[in-house]
Amino acid sequence: MRQIGQIKQVQIQRTALKQGQKPQRYYDPAPILVVEKLLLTPRGVLGVTVAGEQLVDVHNADHPASRYASVNGISLGFTSHYQAMREKFGAHLTDGCAGENILVEIAEAFQLEALGERIAIQSQESSQWVYLERLRVAAPCVEFSYFALNELLPVPAEILRETLMFLDQGQRGFYATFMSEEPLTLQAGDTVFVEA
Repeated sequence: MRQIGQIKQVQIQRTALKQGQKPQRYYDPAPILVVEKLLLTPRGVLGVTVAGEQLVDVHNADHPASRYASVNGISLGFTSHYQAMREKFGAHLTDGCAGENILVEIAEAFQLEALGERIAIQSQESSQWVYLERLRVAAPCVEFSYFALNELLPVPAEILRETLMFLDQGQRGFYATFMSEEPLTLQAGDTVFVEA
């Protein structure tokens, strides 16, 4: 295994980040909440606050307005990808604004093939290993693309297409599945590895 970085922060989406009705639907990162710990289960994640309260992520199968689709229970992103997005689109693309559950502090960029079969994370608190499997690209949506562009609508079709292409291939993040039946927790400072 090769160490690639450490978790910078863990967070949940309390509700959907795409708001409104088509064709006026828009992206709003306000429902993102940074939490103390992330509790991983096969049905998705829960955020654990400093006070110990458990909050259900909108992609958890048990959320009342669940957006769970069997492959998107956990999401992760990289600070290096945010840096590239800021260089292209501007400072409004702050770390974590795409809504991933796990944000990894890392210098290099990754596409799906370089991540291998799974990602391993070692908890600094318990020394337990957490494995995230079935990795796949979190394809960018039109609403997040408009948010990245930060321009008045309508955006020319060619610019939107270029933006979607730039944000694809993992630039906007990845989905993963937690296969263990035993819930495990992650938090900022935990170490992230790829199985090289």
